[in-house]
Amino acid sequence: MSYIRFAQGKRQLRVKSVRSCFQDVLEGRLTEETYTAEEVRDLLSGLQGAVLSEVELELLNSAHTNVLLLQQLLLQAQHWHLTLHTDVSELENRQLLERVAELERGQDPAPSSAPKPRLTPIDGPPAQLLHAQLLHAEIARLQEENDKLRGRFRTLEGRVTSALEDKNHAQTALQELRLREKEAPPPRDVTQLEDALSSLKVELQKTVGEHSASQRKIEEDLTGTKHQLLRVREQLALAERELDRKFQETAAYRNMKDMLSKKNEQIKELRRKLSNYETQD
Repeated sequence: MSYIRFAQGKRQLRVKSVRSCFQDVLEGRLTEETYTAEEVRDLLSGLQGAVLSEVELELLNSAHTNVLLLQQLLLQAQHWHLTLHTDVSELENRQLLERVAELERGQDPAPSSAPKPRLTPIDGPPAQLLHAQLLHAEIARLQEENDKLRGRFRTLEGRVTSALEDKNHAQTALQELRLREKEAPPPRDVTQLEDALSSLKVELQKTVGEHSASQRKIEEDLTGTKHQLLRVREQLALAERELDRKFQETAAYRNMKDMLSKKNEQIKELRRKLSNYETQD
């Protein structure tokens, strides 16, 4: 309603300016009894230019005002890590536009069957709750990302272990062949096996290098994730302490504390009376 009143005031000012354009023509230029066609065209041309200027200025100002309003909303959403989506097609929804017009005229708009989207308030203590929820969501996301990185690390580790086992098997087979054929010239299959072993060594070195680079990258990602997780947990602890402090400052907490103090005094008084009664007996 505040924005509707603001827009209505700006629109009324612009309408007043357009009326002033016509009033200026009526009072300043229509002073004779008869006019030629050329003079009439000149009058209408000047009036057209003035009216178009006022209308264009109003449309431009309205568009810029809407941009500033959207900027405020989006900056506020960005501060709370919210993602907002706009549907431009709804801006030409005739039913919704008619409801806005009824609201501007002070009438209660007809109820709509479509559900109304609502956002969590971000002022006062609920804002602290929302902040805590966002921190919990961020912790869950970081933990999920951490699990994915650990899974990738285990996969790469398994590939490297398998490659090392293949290398050991190939070396063992080559040594056995060389022992059996020590005096004889190396047969063709041994030469092929040596070539295959050389290729396997090159591929193993490449795999080990990729594994080392991937391991360093994963370790860096894990370290960064741990640091970010610690920061988020620290922020969550601060938010929870702030919530606890705000709750202790509420009237309900103080009343409850006073009631407990009175109850404790009553219990002490009853115990004292009971002790005196037992002593007399």
